[in-house]
Amino acid sequence: MAKDRARKRPNLLLTGTPGTGKTTTATALADATQLRHVSVGDLVRDKGLHDGWDDELECHVINEDLVCDELEDVMEQGGNIVDYHGCDFFPERWFDLVAVLQTDNSILYDRLSKRGYTGSKLSNNIECEIFQVLLEEAKESYPQDIVLALKSDTVDDIDRNVASLTEWVRQWHPMS
Repeated sequence: MAKDRARKRPNLLLTGTPGTGKTTTATALADATQLRHVSVGDLVRDKGLHDGWDDELECHVINEDLVCDELEDVMEQGGNIVDYHGCDFFPERWFDLVAVLQTDNSILYDRLSKRGYTGSKLSNNIECEIFQVLLEEAKESYPQDIVLALKSDTVDDIDRNVASLTEWVRQWHPMS
């Protein structure tokens, strides 16, 4: 459990390889729970919280310190669903639940290809999923009892995940 439980609403981290359904799940979960959806990728782009562009991976080089500084106050308030494909740089105290979305490699390959991923960007992300890099990262960065792996292959999986996470939010209670 997050050590700072003075918050009235929980904070969740949705993580997983790109293409596993983080944003889709976070958007639906935010609608169902009235928690705030924080897309770290959008935040980095919109507020310039990066150190430039990586031509090979075709993405911004995130400045983790700037991201954490930007999110500190909102995370202390609680009531957030943070959506990002990494998790090891966020302070452990921020999250009450870390959900790692996982997708079958063939499904993920098709999703990423449709997004225009090619070459090393495509192969690196597929390898991350094969080797469960983000699940291991989450288990190493947070207490195991708050890390949850969720299958995210189909719309039905996403609906089930949103329903179970919504129930978790409803049952969550701040520590006294």
